Amino acid sequence: MKFIDEINIKNKRLLCRFDYNVPMDENQSIVDDRRIRASLPTINYALDEGAKVIIMSHLGRPKGKVVPSLSLAPVAKRLSRLLGKEVQLISDCVGDKVEKAIEKMTPGCVIMLENLRFYKGETQNEEAFARKLGNLADIYIDDAFGNAHRSHASNVGITKFVKECAMGFLMKRELNYFKGALENPVRPFVAIIGGSKVSDKLEALGNLLGKVDKMVIGGGMAFTFLKAQGYEIGKSIFEENLVDGARRNIERARESGVKLYLPVDCVIAEAIDPKAVTKIVPIQEIDPNWMGLDIGPATIALFREVLNDAKTVVWNGPMGVFEIDAFSRGTYAMVHAIAASHALTIVGGGDTDVAVHRTGESDSITYISTGGGASLELLEGKTLPAIRALEECEEQRV
Repeated sequence: MKFIDEINIKNKRLLCRFDYNVPMDENQSIVDDRRIRASLPTINYALDEGAKVIIMSHLGRPKGKVVPSLSLAPVAKRLSRLLGKEVQLISDCVGDKVEKAIEKMTPGCVIMLENLRFYKGETQNEEAFARKLGNLADIYIDDAFGNAHRSHASNVGITKFVKECAMGFLMKRELNYFKGALENPVRPFVAIIGGSKVSDKLEALGNLLGKVDKMVIGGGMAFTFLKAQGYEIGKSIFEENLVDGARRNIERARESGVKLYLPVDCVIAEAIDPKAVTKIVPIQEIDPNWMGLDIGPATIALFREVLNDAKTVVWNGPMGVFEIDAFSRGTYAMVHAIAASHALTIVGGGDTDVAVHRTGESDSITYISTGGGASLELLEGKTLPAIRALEECEEQRV
């Protein structure tokens, strides 16, 4: 598997897959352009080397139909501003219009194809669609980590129809951080796992238990573990079919010498409602008619203590329903605690990423991943479909 700086790209048509699935407001204005900015090192390198840069991405879920509100036009406009040069948006991503635009390109030009998901063939990894995309390029560059856990035409199928494939700088950075943390961490190594469902994180928990020194479990998923220990959890979210699995993980942690930490108190309410009355109670005193929606102050203090001697920290998933102010304290406290630690800190994408940026602590975190789902699969010990496709592409060339 090669990286963009290990191949000759001068005068070549570079078809670059980025993840520009950025949040937009009701006026189709970009709310957060971090994913666009993350692609700049790869694009600027390609331009400096005299390549012809063809950009493709998806936005939202148009489900194979042309949805004007999900056009990449705002993205092309923002990227033009960031690069300081025009990025021409083509109103399609395959076909005559696209091919003619590419024929006119000169080295140093940048064009952007329209939303890939306007075609059903993208998400279905349709061979014919992948072939059409592949025919546009001399070289395929994958730098879309946020989509790397998907098997789509633009990141998996396409690799069969191009002569040469390589990885961009963002993908390289993402993989290096996670690989370093999981394969050769500076210890003590602490994993903090949150979010609402154990089922979403069960494989990650199993894989991490064989690698970490300490594991912290918070968020809604903690209640499945508390239930496994026999606690009354009221109406808190939990997965009954995974209680036994949680119990086995608790036992496995004990046998492996991994210190496992669960909440000792929580913020409870009768409903997930900004106006709901809240209480802070020890986990032994959860009211049968109430639900736990955040970790409490004693748990925050405990989890801070866990981080005191940490040298490597990986965090994926919030500690509560942080979108509501009354249930946000635990998640934000963990952001500050991780930022204040003297460890190498890696934060998974998705909700955890949002929480970090809301607190203004992003500069104090070593690395914030651009892909929640992809980072979770790496924590599970899996090879991402997009990475496997790049490896197979290189094997075909050898």
